[in-house]
Amino acid sequence: MWLSNSSVGRKFIMAITGAVLVLFLTFHCLMNAIAIVWPAAYNSVCLFLGANWYALIASAGLAAFILVHIIYAVMLTVQNRRARGHERYAVAHRPKSVEWSSQNMLVLGIVIVAFLVVHMIQFWAKMQLVEVLGAHTTIPAAAGTLFLQEAFQLPWTLVVYCIGFIALWFHLNHGIWSMFQSVGWDSTAWIPRLKKIATWWCSIVVALFIAEGVVFTVKANQNFYLNDPELREQYKAMVVPEYEDDFGPGAVQQLSMLSFDEYSRMVRSQFQQMQDPQAKAYFGEKYDGMMEVLGQQVEFLDYLEAAPAEEEAVPAPSTGVSGNK
Repeated sequence: MWLSNSSVGRKFIMAITGAVLVLFLTFHCLMNAIAIVWPAAYNSVCLFLGANWYALIASAGLAAFILVHIIYAVMLTVQNRRARGHERYAVAHRPKSVEWSSQNMLVLGIVIVAFLVVHMIQFWAKMQLVEVLGAHTTIPAAAGTLFLQEAFQLPWTLVVYCIGFIALWFHLNHGIWSMFQSVGWDSTAWIPRLKKIATWWCSIVVALFIAEGVVFTVKANQNFYLNDPELREQYKAMVVPEYEDDFGPGAVQQLSMLSFDEYSRMVRSQFQQMQDPQAKAYFGEKYDGMMEVLGQQVEFLDYLEAAPAEEEAVPAPSTGVSGNK
């Protein structure tokens, strides 16, 4: 089959899979921007892109494109090295017409894959994968802003991300225009234009990614994602439905109407009351399930309330001296 056996076919597959990945990166960049201008809406997007059938199909398709892109990149690199043989060692300097990134696409790709693994551990594994496995974690899977908090409060995260984004810039700067060349759009009139488009496109996307990382780092170190009142109300709405199976829909409705602080006090009070030995006898078989739910709620509240609230400005004490005589 020419797509897998010929050099032209392999480059064509690289171009198609690369185009899909470029579009995904652009979408991902815009999705992250939502977390800056409207964090609560970002959580809504995370909920929509959770363990739903359409999101799982999209994730599986994206993983397939990434895997195929990597496999064919390695195949083309090996093929090119074999074709040059010992000649590649005889070249002391690369020609001026050859971009540095074009000669180091595999190395750049390895750096990007390493960065991707870190990114997936920090986000995908704790969000969509947790939902698929049905595992319980302290943070609700849809609370994307809390995972931003967890990741970007670490001092090394921004550094690792910037390294990954710089490698991504070099990779995209060469890859975007070369994918058009691979599908036959290689006229002398259009290649210079495509190179400029590629430079502008990847520069804007990567600059936005870096800017988003900086904003996330600043807000995470201010504990914004833990203390923001609107986000806290949203977090409450994510965990309250867990009451329905053991406490009944009436309890869910009651808790949903409470403010976050009222909800916190009520849950803690219920958990304390359930410690009474008489409660176990009263609730019987439902007791263990109720205690599990309450324990998870208290664990989540402890996580949110562990961070100190932002300090309010304290007015300077009056000296009692008037400015007028």
